[in-house]
Amino acid sequence: MEEPFRFPIESPDAGGFRTVLRYTAFRNIWFAQLAAQLADKFLLFSLIILAYKISGGSTPVAITLLTYTVPAVLFAPPAGVIADRMDRKQIMMWCNFGRAGVVALIPLAALVPGLKGDFAHLLLITLIFSAVGQLFGPAEAAVIPTILPRSALITANSMALLTMVLTLVVGGALAPVISRIDLYAPYWCAVVLLIIGGTLIFASDIPNLQRTTEPPVADSRNRFHQMLVDLKEGIDALRASRGLMLAFGQVSIAVLVLFMLFALAPAYVSKVIGIAAQDTYVILGPATGGAILSAVLLGQFVRNLDRTRLLAGSLIANGMTMLALAAVPQAMAHFPDLQVHNRITAAAFSFLLGVEFGAIMIPAITYLMESTSDEIRGRIFALLYMVINGVTAVPVLVAAALSDTIGTARVIGGLGVLLVSGGVAIILAATRSAEPRSR
Repeated sequence: MEEPFRFPIESPDAGGFRTVLRYTAFRNIWFAQLAAQLADKFLLFSLIILAYKISGGSTPVAITLLTYTVPAVLFAPPAGVIADRMDRKQIMMWCNFGRAGVVALIPLAALVPGLKGDFAHLLLITLIFSAVGQLFGPAEAAVIPTILPRSALITANSMALLTMVLTLVVGGALAPVISRIDLYAPYWCAVVLLIIGGTLIFASDIPNLQRTTEPPVADSRNRFHQMLVDLKEGIDALRASRGLMLAFGQVSIAVLVLFMLFALAPAYVSKVIGIAAQDTYVILGPATGGAILSAVLLGQFVRNLDRTRLLAGSLIANGMTMLALAAVPQAMAHFPDLQVHNRITAAAFSFLLGVEFGAIMIPAITYLMESTSDEIRGRIFALLYMVINGVTAVPVLVAAALSDTIGTARVIGGLGVLLVSGGVAIILAATRSAEPRSR
C-alpha cells in the first residue's frame, strides 16, 4: 500500500546550525563539501579563462563547459549504484583525493613542451575530473540521514544550499583575481582544497550500512547486467511512491526554472526592464541573497513548519512572482514610476525568487532523504542529479528560442503557470492522502 504523501512536521527540539554542527561526522562532511565545492567553482571559472587564453574564441569555452557537464548525465546513474553498494566514506574520500590529482595535471601539463598551448589535453582532464566528481554527490546525500537525526535534516539541507550559493559567489569572484596573479594559481588552490576535503572525510566516523548480500558477480558482462538491475530497482522505487515522484519533480522544476532565468536574464533586463544586458547582476545578485536568506530562515528559525504547506505555498508564491515579472511591461506602461525605478523593481522581484527557490529546494530534498531507505537512497539522488544536469539543457534552449519568437515576458509567464500548477498538485495530493484517515 502506497504511503500517504505528507511531509512530517518536525519535533520542537530540532536543532539549528549550531546543534547540527555538534555532530562530528556531519561537521567534517559539511566542511569537506565546502572545500570541494569551492575547489569545483575555482576550476569552473578558471577553465573558462584558460580555455579562452589558449584558443582565443568563445566556441572552445562552450565546448569546455559541455565537457564539464556531460559526465553528470552519463556517470550519475552508475555513481548511485556504487554509493549503494560500497563504503560511502571511502567513495567520498578517494573522490576528493582523486580529483586533487586530476586538477594538478593542468598546471603540471603546462610545464611540458607542446602542451601549454594545447586545447585537447584540457578537455580530457576536465572530462576525467567531472566523471570522478559524480561519485561524491550520491554518496554524500545517502550518508547524511545515517549520521543525523531526522529532525536535523532540513537544517542540513539548508546548509548544503548555503554552501552551493556561497561557493558559487566566492569562486566566481576570486578565480579571476587569482588568475591575474598567475594563470595556473587557481588550480593549485583547488588541489589544496580537495586534499583538505579528503582529509576531513578520512577523519570522520561514517557508518557503512550498504547491503552485503548481493550474489558474487563473475565477469564484466554480469557486472554490467547487475548494474542495470540496480538502476531499475531505484527507478521502480521512485515510480512506486507518489510522494517521491512529486518531490523529485518539484526539485527538477525548481532547478529548471532557475536555469531558464539565467538564460533569459540578459534578454529580460534589456528588453523588459530597459537596462543594459551586461547588468544582469541586478537580477542575479539579489536572487543569490534571497536564496541565502531562505536557507538561513529554514535551517535556523522556521524549520518546524509543515513541509507540505511550505512546499506548496513556495511553488505557488514562486509562480505568482514569475507572473508578476511577466506583467512588468504592462505595469510600466500604466505606472511610469516603475520605469524610473526599473533597477529596484527588477532587484525586488529577483530577491523574492531567490527566497522562494530555497523554500522549494530545501523541503523537497529533505523529503527525498527522509522517505528513501538506505539501500536505494544513493540511486534516487543519482537519478535526480542526472535529470537536473541532463534534462534541463533542452528546455533551457527551448525557452531561449521561445523568448526570441514570442517574447521574454510571455515565456516567464508560462514558467509562472507551471509553478502554480505544481503547487496545486501538491495540495491535491496531500488532500487525497488525508481523506482515508478522516473517514
